[in-house]
Amino acid sequence: MENHACHQHACAGGNFFCALHAELVCHWPYAIFATALSLAILSFVTNSTTEACAGAPNRVGLLALFHSFHFMHIMFASTGTVVTYLRFCNSVVRTLIVGALAPMFFCVLSDAILPYVGGRLLGVDMHFHICFFHEVTNVLPFLVAGIVNGFVMKMHHRDKLGWFSVMSHTGHIFISALASMFYLVAHGFSNWADHIGAVFILLVICVVLPCTMSDVVVPMILAQAGKKNEKYPA
Repeated sequence: MENHACHQHACAGGNFFCALHAELVCHWPYAIFATALSLAILSFVTNSTTEACAGAPNRVGLLALFHSFHFMHIMFASTGTVVTYLRFCNSVVRTLIVGALAPMFFCVLSDAILPYVGGRLLGVDMHFHICFFHEVTNVLPFLVAGIVNGFVMKMHHRDKLGWFSVMSHTGHIFISALASMFYLVAHGFSNWADHIGAVFILLVICVVLPCTMSDVVVPMILAQAGKKNEKYPA
């Protein structure tokens, strides 16, 4: 509950940048722990999906896991974006636009583009794949469900949005970290465990920064910018 008090204190004076700083500080520890935990989970999963005879990861199984977590990531991201935006601005139309476009950009950046670039920088022969281009019919249901979920949370948990924002962001980071790691392993980084330190730093860059931008920074900035032209009061 200290996080909720942190949000309230930061916003009490009406200082937007103070509120933004408080949001980032309150979310950061949860994000780091969730990222570290994802590495432990990945260790269990990759060991259990290794082909006994070849000693290599089961790429088909890892690809399936990547897609599952990537789609869940989209749902968590759209929910988090909508919840944060609605805490500072009540425009339904703008919430729908931001809640759809921000996750589309940041999820691709976090789960595919940055892991691909990071893998290449670490000397891995990575393969490139973006689900929004090739599997849009699988992506859209999760995107829509996340947006609807954000509105439902706003309607029924008005007094707890600060707490739900932190919990949603923690789940978002955890799911995104797993999606990014499964992308890395499934698309070429089979010996990731030998470089776990570099992988952790890579995950922090690939996951924490884009997810924090999607859940906190971008919706807060856009909500603040659109407040003056609000057309849909709560």
